Amino acid sequence: MLKVGIVGAWVALAAGVLATTPASAQFFFKSKDLRGEPIIGNEDGMGHPLPGATPAELRAGVVWNMRAALNVAALQCQFEPTLLTVQNYNAILADHRVELQNSFDTLGKYFTRVAKTKKDGQTALDQFGTRTYSGFATVAAQFNFCATAASIGRDALYAPRGGFGDVAMARMRELRSSLKPYGEQQFPSLQVLPATLPRFDEACWKKGLFVEQKCGAPLTPVVYAAR
Repeated sequence: MLKVGIVGAWVALAAGVLATTPASAQFFFKSKDLRGEPIIGNEDGMGHPLPGATPAELRAGVVWNMRAALNVAALQCQFEPTLLTVQNYNAILADHRVELQNSFDTLGKYFTRVAKTKKDGQTALDQFGTRTYSGFATVAAQFNFCATAASIGRDALYAPRGGFGDVAMARMRELRSSLKPYGEQQFPSLQVLPATLPRFDEACWKKGLFVEQKCGAPLTPVVYAAR
């Protein structure tokens, strides 16, 4: 009976540890808070501009930007499988298929409307897609981008059908901010500390003693970096 009790205690302890384990990778002890206000789609830096677009067309642009970002994350973030960027992206494509297709069709109509010819419109749509995808390429901020995209992907996966755009509008600013490199926030690895050190010019020393008459005050403020 004692052995069974010990085993049961270990099982309960293991279950408690697993229950508190994060579902995805935590790259930093404390990550940069990247949250921002929702967008409407015409803000600077939130994607390829769509001059003269209607609110519905702007929303379609944001939806397609978010889809592209999650696609890039599925390709770039496989180094950390617990983020589930591939699995969640594939599930999003299936679950939000109608909304994504409608957004693409809306963008196609926009570029046809603002272009001189239908061929020009198709060319502009192709360029929009290429620039959108390339806009999410990152190296220096890969951890930030992957963690943020994974979190958004989970929200999008559980959003009701027709609600992918709501997630995209609410979190696009956060996603764009994740493309900038930010490191550990709780325990910064580099601190700049003030210090005072003597001058080490050979002319300032005689027989091991600092010659103040030649070089002024013996201690000079210096700033150095320390880990």
